Amino acid sequence: MLVVLVVVGSLVSSAFLTVNNLTGIGQQISALGVVVVGESLILLIGGMDLSLESTYGLAPMVAAWLILPVSSFGNGMQLNPCLGLLILILVGAVIGLVNGLLIVKGRLNGFIVTLGVTIVLAGLQNGIVKAQTLFQLPTAFGYLGSAYVGRVPVSLIVAALIFVGVGLFLRYHRTGRAIYAVGGNPAAARAAGIKVDRIRIGVYVAGSVLAAIGGLMESGRVSAVTGQQGYGEGIIFSVFAAAVIGGVSLKGGRGNMVGAATGVILLGLVQNILDLANVSNYWIEAIDGVVILLALVLARVIGGEATAE
Repeated sequence: MLVVLVVVGSLVSSAFLTVNNLTGIGQQISALGVVVVGESLILLIGGMDLSLESTYGLAPMVAAWLILPVSSFGNGMQLNPCLGLLILILVGAVIGLVNGLLIVKGRLNGFIVTLGVTIVLAGLQNGIVKAQTLFQLPTAFGYLGSAYVGRVPVSLIVAALIFVGVGLFLRYHRTGRAIYAVGGNPAAARAAGIKVDRIRIGVYVAGSVLAAIGGLMESGRVSAVTGQQGYGEGIIFSVFAAAVIGGVSLKGGRGNMVGAATGVILLGLVQNILDLANVSNYWIEAIDGVVILLALVLARVIGGEATAE
């Protein structure tokens, strides 16, 4: 599918294979990619977290609200941006911890818990700023999403490092291998001495922190934090689509970061080609859905039934 899209893109527009366009794609998909890493980790343990899209919006909203003056719709505390970034990480970690405790220790249904948390966080995101957009973000706060090293976006570099780092962690670290074991067979993992509950809660925390970092990237890219960021944009659909296209199993225990990265790249290429072709926004979602289905059909043909699942 990636090869086909590259060929189609080069035919649609001569600008497709230019450095500026390719780096632009990289910057646009970086934030989504970081959230996909978080969701993929949660899928690997056999869970799912719908609330990542709201964490993606709420965490940067809270941090920016505490940093900005009242004139920019902040609360007037005007905290140091570095402290604001620590608060952003803390917000993500707390949300993940709450989800993990409710699901693992409270034994509540993960889908329903994270759906409820999604709606609560979305309400908080709009409520604390009365649905206003926070703008005039400090340079330090927007650096991750807007800065460049030469012609390469910093966000793309960081996203790539996160994919590589998590991929190596899953492959070579004992805890990484334990994540696969927990997702494949929790009872067998527990019998082997793996602390299953601790692993699962830790993964929910890590996933939410990554979603918060992704939200920071996006707010830096657009130089604002809007009430629509995350939940209002419905990014969770793209997150799941990228993970599934990349071969991360919804049943847990199977998938890797290389596959997840290819899923993110595929969605980014589709969006860019549609933009270059001046396709009406009314058709973009339908075309995205068709591409996802085609990718799954190809997975079934090439990789067999297990891959298609």
